[in-house]
Amino acid sequence: MHSPAKGQLFAIYYPVLATFGVPANIAAIAILSRGRCGLSKCITWYLVFMAVTDLLVIITAVILNRIGGIYLQKSFLSTTSACRVSTVLIYSSRDSSVWLTVAFTFDRFVAICSQKVKKMYCTEKTAAVVIGTICILSCLKNIPFYFAYEPLYTINNVAWYCSRKLSFYLSSIWTAFVWFDRLLTPCLPFLMMLLLNALTVAHILGANRARKRLRAHSSGGNQSDPEMEKRRKSIVLLFTISGTFILLWLIYVINFLYGRITSTNYFNGFNFNNIKFVLQECGNMLQLLSCCTNACIYTVTQSKFRQELKNTVKYSLNLVTKVLHQ
Repeated sequence: MHSPAKGQLFAIYYPVLATFGVPANIAAIAILSRGRCGLSKCITWYLVFMAVTDLLVIITAVILNRIGGIYLQKSFLSTTSACRVSTVLIYSSRDSSVWLTVAFTFDRFVAICSQKVKKMYCTEKTAAVVIGTICILSCLKNIPFYFAYEPLYTINNVAWYCSRKLSFYLSSIWTAFVWFDRLLTPCLPFLMMLLLNALTVAHILGANRARKRLRAHSSGGNQSDPEMEKRRKSIVLLFTISGTFILLWLIYVINFLYGRITSTNYFNGFNFNNIKFVLQECGNMLQLLSCCTNACIYTVTQSKFRQELKNTVKYSLNLVTKVLHQ
């Protein structure tokens, strides 16, 4: 049975998520765009557009879809046309966010593990091309979802809500497309980030041992190593971002694999006593939470980002104070 108390979790969780996620990502975009955080232009491009796509996910999936569905029932957002467009935008922004995280992970893998390739690949121009390609392909790939839905009912010639067409479940073409969609996001990115991080760790451990032996032999002491310190900061940022992504998407991936292995369909009911529903919604909630974590990661791991954030907050407070005293 439906539990009102448990059902209120959604009514609280998603507004809190949006209240934190929107300003956090806007602040990250504004601060990183200034280029004062001591990061290369290549890294800055990836981080800025990761924040942009995360912001789009929060706007489309959290505000328009989840919060709109809870508080704005029978508004324009509930019409079939708006629902179809919203679905395409949600999937497109989600895919862009996920694959930009993969692109950032690969860029750092190249920068850390191959100095020769780094000079050619880890550039501002390459980052712009990769980001543009990911965003365009994500939009094109999700257009078919627009045609997967039909009106739930029609009143006064106005089509309301979205219901998946019967052919979506019966057609082999749609079945293949859903498999392609789920494997492309998030299963393949999930595996790629695990592999890239494992290879990066192996390379770092080997390189650090060799560098320590070389410095000990040449200097005979334990002097500080600026190169290793610079590398350490880059590694902390990389592993924190990709590690957080893996953890927050883990339940979503497990839920998908479990459903496909056991041939269990997506649970459409609303029942907190059903383990499939709980697992499904926990996966969705944590997956959306991943769009709010990067700004926190920058604050924790990057001292210059923290300083820029403090300066921005001080400037905003001073501006508000001046306006109130006029």
